[in-house]
Amino acid sequence: MTIKKINIIGLAAVAMMASVPVSAKTPKLKAGNIDAVIKAMTIEEKADLIVGARMYYQDENAAPHIKESWKVIPGAAGRINPVPRVGIPCVVLSDGPAGCGILPVEGEENYFCTHFPIETLLSSTWDVDLVKNVGEVIGNEAKEYGVDVLLSPAINIHRHPLCGRNFEYFSEDPLLAGKMAVAYVDGVQSNGIGTSVKHFAVNNQETNRMNNNSIASPRALREIYLKAFEIVVKESQPWTVMSSYNRINDVYASENSELITTILRDEWRYKGTVMTDWWGGADGAAQMIAGNDMIEPGTKEQAAHIIDGVKNGTLDEAVVDRNARRILELVVKTPRFNGYKYTNNPDMAAHAAVTRQSATEGMVLLKNDNQTLPVSSQNKNIALFGTVSYNLFSGGTGSGDINRPYVVSLLDGLKNQHIVVDDNIKAIYQAYNKPKEQGKQTRIEEMPMDTAVIKYAAKKQ
Repeated sequence: MTIKKINIIGLAAVAMMASVPVSAKTPKLKAGNIDAVIKAMTIEEKADLIVGARMYYQDENAAPHIKESWKVIPGAAGRINPVPRVGIPCVVLSDGPAGCGILPVEGEENYFCTHFPIETLLSSTWDVDLVKNVGEVIGNEAKEYGVDVLLSPAINIHRHPLCGRNFEYFSEDPLLAGKMAVAYVDGVQSNGIGTSVKHFAVNNQETNRMNNNSIASPRALREIYLKAFEIVVKESQPWTVMSSYNRINDVYASENSELITTILRDEWRYKGTVMTDWWGGADGAAQMIAGNDMIEPGTKEQAAHIIDGVKNGTLDEAVVDRNARRILELVVKTPRFNGYKYTNNPDMAAHAAVTRQSATEGMVLLKNDNQTLPVSSQNKNIALFGTVSYNLFSGGTGSGDINRPYVVSLLDGLKNQHIVVDDNIKAIYQAYNKPKEQGKQTRIEEMPMDTAVIKYAAKKQ
């Protein structure tokens, strides 16, 4: 009878243990228990964390928490995947250098952002306080719209006028680029959100950008191409650094341990997270071993390679754990992890004044003969040249574009100040800008635009 009683008690204890929710034994992420959380994670969960947003858009078999992470902030460039079982939330990454790049409307919500001057113009101010203020405002909008990390600033060197991303970069001078980046990062991160200094490194052309091989001597690398990165890392410690698409001396930047570990971490003492540029690099395992912690935006195949590599012994799980630790050190600093209640309602009117002032400060006048500037309403006949004066390109494309609520063209801006623009020159450009019918063009449209305007101006004289 005693034996039976003991057995019954034992069975009851087992049943009680089985009824305890697994979550009661599973650590939930906190700033002080990252190692315990990593130890509790499966290799599949670690792969979820490391391989970005996992582009499952058409995959009906995607895990529910992965599907939900796509919907967090419309138009965000990427995410760190949530792992709900251990308390890891979805972290939102958003472009870009000239403002927060997200989609403008989702249902009844307003997601328009202020479009700030490109970085080249900001560096033309030579004013670090102004650039820090711009960063503060951009960071505020990003935070109020629920963004955790802003994928900027871009600080590669202007080497060639045909580089398709020059508008994202500060300067041809590494000292100027570095100091401007420090101001920008300090401004954004003063809001408690992160930045991603990019593109590390020697990303100076867009042509064949995924396969370009940048050949540079150690001295050129140190004194020109890496110097701006060194300045901003040592002076500001950006939360993340983004590795570039190109090879450097035959090795992809995201797979280059000398670049990412020896120089960035060991020499410069960088403490943050390194992520790839979108779809950058070729070998996921080589990226991780080199110290590139996160693969963005990621594919299910890349996640499978990590899982299979650990299981078959070709990828040391200690490397996976190290990279996961760096990602979680980022996660615990984010507004979303810390429960920030974003408003979706930044002060757009105040921010418009900041962008106008920063644009004004960045304009460079070579020579002001006869006090031509500033233009006033006393000037009764202003000639406005150039097709974009009437058909304005308000910013770059891709990661440099911003969904702004409105644009004031150069023509409208002058009109708003009661300044009269020459109607005849305006008519020439507006005719040129009209969509052309197939096979039909006006005589003016057949001329090079400069020729048409010069002929008109000469005739007037």
